[in-house]
Amino acid sequence: MDWISRPDAWIAFATLTVLELVLGIDNIVFISILSEKVEESRQRLARLVGLGVAMFMRVALLFSISWVMSLTRPLFDVLGHPFSGRDLILVFGGLFLLAKATREIHDKLEGDEHGHSTAGRATFASVIAQIAVLDLVFSLDSVITAVGMADDLGVMVAAVVVAVLFMMVAAEPVSAFVTRHPTVKMLALSFLLLIGMTLMAEGLGQHISKGYIYFAMGFSVFVESLNLRLKKPKRDPIHLRGPEMPVENG
Repeated sequence: MDWISRPDAWIAFATLTVLELVLGIDNIVFISILSEKVEESRQRLARLVGLGVAMFMRVALLFSISWVMSLTRPLFDVLGHPFSGRDLILVFGGLFLLAKATREIHDKLEGDEHGHSTAGRATFASVIAQIAVLDLVFSLDSVITAVGMADDLGVMVAAVVVAVLFMMVAAEPVSAFVTRHPTVKMLALSFLLLIGMTLMAEGLGQHISKGYIYFAMGFSVFVESLNLRLKKPKRDPIHLRGPEMPVENG
């Protein structure tokens, strides 16, 4: 814990916390959408458990840094391209995310029309299991970022814990907002498709700058916020009263 007295460690802690929050945005969105599949009384619990699993995985991976870094070593080659354990996790995680987001979009567009959408049938345990699978994928990138940003294990663990606690606080309003606005939910699912494609590309050795991804997501959110503002009922215009006519007596 000697890092507490070092200013450079606090700078690394603040920077890493912000980065972990940015990397955790997609995690919050995915957990918010999946938690809607359980009964309403248990949705908040599902979100908290999901984020708790995410924090546990991140901290556990940080304490296994040597194993995590070994995941970047090539295991085999396919057509001259080396694949590591990290690449395989990203590819299969991206495939899972693509399949899940596509299924959710289909349910939203087609399921309710026939009155038997598959959404809402999932058990609490199955939802937590799905969240855990994606937590592993998101945690891997998060931990590798932490290892590259800081040298002290205490700094990394503290930043991850603080970031996840912030996400736990933000999960409730984010979930409520997504639930209230169906178009926002569809936009969030589209983000998951984008993230799934990005994960697959990264796993196949095609690096895509995160800046492009965040810009596309930010611009989409900006346009959607304009649409939501446009849909708000407009207030009636204020009618000014004319000058009152004097009342003549007699």
